[in-house]
Order: sequence, then C-alpha cells, then structure tokens
Amino acid sequence: MAFLYPFVVIMIIDKLSTMEYFTNTSAAFSQLGQELLSLKIADIFILSSGLAGAIVSGIVIKILRKSGYQMF
Repeated sequence: MAFLYPFVVIMIIDKLSTMEYFTNTSAAFSQLGQELLSLKIADIFILSSGLAGAIVSGIVIKILRKSGYQMF
C-alpha cells in the first residue's frame, strides 16, 4: 500500500479538489509544485516518516508471514 501514499500526501497538501487535476491540469500541477516547495522541514519529516512507516510495516508483515505467524 506504500504506492498509494504519494496520492494521500497530495490530498493532504493541496487545497484543490481532485477534479482540478483533470479539468485544469497545468494550473493544478503548478500550484501543487509551489505547495511542495513551501513545505517546512517539520512537514517533510512527518510525511517522510509516514512513508517509511508504511514501507517498514509491509516488510515486517511479510517476514512474520514467512515465519508462520497469522494475523487473524
């Protein structure tokens, strides 16, 4: 599910509706670029920690399943 994380981050950061990316593409991506460049260090750290957590949890679940553990 880590591949969905960038879309979640975009939905958190932007102030546009999702339809704007289809109807007014160039302006929407331009504004998204400005929003990404205006992120503070703390915001970048929080968002990158979320991505790292998603990746690590996926790896841990695969290791546990190989070891014979069942989740439910």
